[in-house]
Amino acid sequence: MYRILTLNNISTAGLERLPADKYAVGDAIDRPDAILLRSFNMHDMEIPASVKAVGRAGAGVNNIPVDKLSQRGVPVFNAPGANANAVKELVLAGMLMAARNLVQGWEFAHNLSGDDTEISRQVEAGKKQFAGMELPGRTLGVIGLGAIGVLVANAAHALGMKVIGYDPDITVQSAWQLTADVEQASSVDDLLSQVDFVTFHVPLVEGTRHMINAERLRTMKDNVVLLNFARNGIIDDEAVVAAMAQGKVYAYVCDFPGNLLKNHPRVITLPHLGASTREAEENCAVMVADEVRDYLENGNIRNAVNFPKVYMKRYEGYRLCVANANVPNMLGQISTTLADAGHNIVDMINKSRGQLAYTLVDVDSVIGQPCIDKIAAVKGVLSVRVLD
Repeated sequence: MYRILTLNNISTAGLERLPADKYAVGDAIDRPDAILLRSFNMHDMEIPASVKAVGRAGAGVNNIPVDKLSQRGVPVFNAPGANANAVKELVLAGMLMAARNLVQGWEFAHNLSGDDTEISRQVEAGKKQFAGMELPGRTLGVIGLGAIGVLVANAAHALGMKVIGYDPDITVQSAWQLTADVEQASSVDDLLSQVDFVTFHVPLVEGTRHMINAERLRTMKDNVVLLNFARNGIIDDEAVVAAMAQGKVYAYVCDFPGNLLKNHPRVITLPHLGASTREAEENCAVMVADEVRDYLENGNIRNAVNFPKVYMKRYEGYRLCVANANVPNMLGQISTTLADAGHNIVDMINKSRGQLAYTLVDVDSVIGQPCIDKIAAVKGVLSVRVLD
């Protein structure tokens, strides 16, 4: 029986992927084999030694101590692309709200008073201040062409916009899905110099923090619209507020309210709604539950942010799963130890990702504890599991 601790409410659609005859799931589980969560902050949490996997029902993992778990040989799974359509729709809504001044117009209409004749008079007198612009012919810059960025780029192109994208690490899969008319920028600065709107779909790391700052804002077109539904901190809010006062930035739409932004007349702040649809929550929960289950039962790794993708069809025998530092002769030491113990290797796969590596080995006989202990004692081995 596998034991799964939930730190947030996880969609029933996902939990149903964990059959009750094999899994005990709940928010009070002790000695868990795995943890499922959404936005719970794990950084100050004492993570039980029994944990073999962590699954984030979403894309970002800033709330998870990935480095600490990596040192223990624990993969951290996420659900890339499962919420992509939800975020795409919100980006499109953000562009329309900014372009047509919809939030400011709603506020104006909401605060009208008097009888209907008087309200009608105020509407006719006041509507000129909310005149906006149309999207066709405008240029959208998309920074980050993963699952979300590709959908945003394609949708904006379908609306008649010119689209320029930038992603130095774009995958072959994303490139195939991207409409051929999306232009490629040579750098972030190259993109920013050309666009009327720009949206960000990158993680918050040292290289993306304050990607939009005062210096870059000075090089952009006047009346540019900024959209951030990725992570707080990618845009320097203080620099943007100053740029709005100078007329450089027309509007700023983001998912991260704060005291500096929430009452600004040219800012639209939403309460982190990017993935807040029933469909997205279900998709994320289903994806991450399947990933964690496949890892616990078969040792396979899909969509881990810290370990390589490793899949090997299950042999009807005994499977050894080893997470280790990516150092020379690790595979040789594992296979030699198994051979010395009299095990015949039926199948084997080894993959690496940066400083970490992962190995699956199928053998035709029971792997005894002395053999397991000997492999676990090899310098650089982080975790060892045997599945039967």
